[in-house]
Amino acid sequence: MRNSLPDLKLLQIFDGVVRHQGFAPAQQELGLSASAISTYMSQLERQLGIVLCHRGRSGFSLTSKGELYHAECLRILGELEGFARYGTALQGELRGTLTIGVLDSTVTDSTLPLADVIGEFSREHPGVYLDLKIQAPHELQVGVLDDRIDVAIGAFASPMNGLLSHALHREQHWLYCSDMHPLFDNKRIPPDVITQQRMVTRGYWSEAELARQGFTQRSATVENMEAQLMLVLSGGYIGYLPEHYANYWVDRDRLRPLLPASFGYQAPFSLIYRRGRAREPLVLTFRELVRTSVEG
Repeated sequence: MRNSLPDLKLLQIFDGVVRHQGFAPAQQELGLSASAISTYMSQLERQLGIVLCHRGRSGFSLTSKGELYHAECLRILGELEGFARYGTALQGELRGTLTIGVLDSTVTDSTLPLADVIGEFSREHPGVYLDLKIQAPHELQVGVLDDRIDVAIGAFASPMNGLLSHALHREQHWLYCSDMHPLFDNKRIPPDVITQQRMVTRGYWSEAELARQGFTQRSATVENMEAQLMLVLSGGYIGYLPEHYANYWVDRDRLRPLLPASFGYQAPFSLIYRRGRAREPLVLTFRELVRTSVEG
C-alpha cells in the first residue's frame, strides 16, 4: 500500500495546507472543513508511512521529511499543470493561467514595454487568465522555482540554481537628491561629502552591494521603489533610482542626479523561468513576445 501513488487530490490538499500554514486557514481555498482536511492529511501520511507535519496548539510546521516531500510535490503539480496546458495548446488555442512576476517601477521603462507586451498577449490569447505579481528579486526567484510564478522579469544579482535566464536590457540608475536636500543647489560636491549623506537603499541590498556603490552605511531601508522615491523627495535622504522612474521629477526640478560620473550603475534585467518549462506553450509564447519587444 505504501508503494502506491498518492491520489492527486491529496497532493493538492497538502500543498494548500502548506501554503496557508494550517488546516483552518486552508479551508476556504480547498472548500473543505478543517476536520475533512485533517482526515485527508492523515490518509496521505498513512499511504506514505511518514509524518509530514506537526499540528496542534504549538501551531503548524512541516517535518524535515515533510519539507522534502512538499518540494517534490510542487515539482509534480507543476509538471502536471504544464502537461495540461500543453494538451490544451495542441487544440490550437492557449488557455489556463499565466502568472507573471515583475520587479516594481518598471511601468515607466520604455525599453521594457511590458504594458504593450501584456496587451498584445491578451488580444492574441483571450482564453488565458493573467495573474500579475509585483515582488522583490528574491521572492520572484523563489516563486518561479516553486511554480507559483511562471515567468518573472527583474534584475537578479544572484541567480538561483534551477532557473533559466534570458538577458533583456540594462537599466540605468543614478544617485539622486531632491530640491529639499542641502546638496541640491551645490554643483561642485566632493565624492566624500556625498558618501557621508543619509542614504536610503532597498532592503534586499547586501553590505557588499552598498560598498560597491561607495557607501559604508545606510540610514533607511525600503522594500519598493515608490517608498525609496518618497524618502528621497522628503529631502532627508539621497538614494539610487532608475533613470526612467526619476525623469518625471527631474523634469520638474524636484530631483537631480549627484555626480553621475562617479555615482551610477546599470542593473541587468532578464526574464527567468524554471528549468524544464522552456517548451510549455504559455511560457514560450510570452517569453518570445517579451524578447521581440525588447529587441525591437
